Amino acid sequence: MRKLAWVIAVLVLAGCGEGRDVQAPKPKPAATSAPAAAAAPQWAVEVRGETPQAVSDLTGWLIEHSFMSSVVRENGKDRVLVGPFSSKAEAEAKQEQVTAALVRAKKRNIETLLVDYPAAQ
Repeated sequence: MRKLAWVIAVLVLAGCGEGRDVQAPKPKPAATSAPAAAAAPQWAVEVRGETPQAVSDLTGWLIEHSFMSSVVRENGKDRVLVGPFSSKAEAEAKQEQVTAALVRAKKRNIETLLVDYPAAQ
């Protein structure tokens, strides 16, 4: 019982942080960078099939092949988007990667399009 009391006392004293003068870093105001980020155009790669396909099947395949996607609903239709990307060149590079993965997997009737990333609603 005495050992248990010592263990508890040591843990309590070790956790109190007495004698340490640690200050948390002060956050920098993000007001100056927010308008610049919002004004920059953002790009995405839309992945869609010519034949109707379940969105979960398509997003599951993308995740299995290390492509993080999101589903956006516009006008009652679901769109599968990979992105957003801050530059068009970055989006084109990702589009080439997705297309190459589709070819390797012998997925047919699925196309990739470069689109503007929809604004938050």
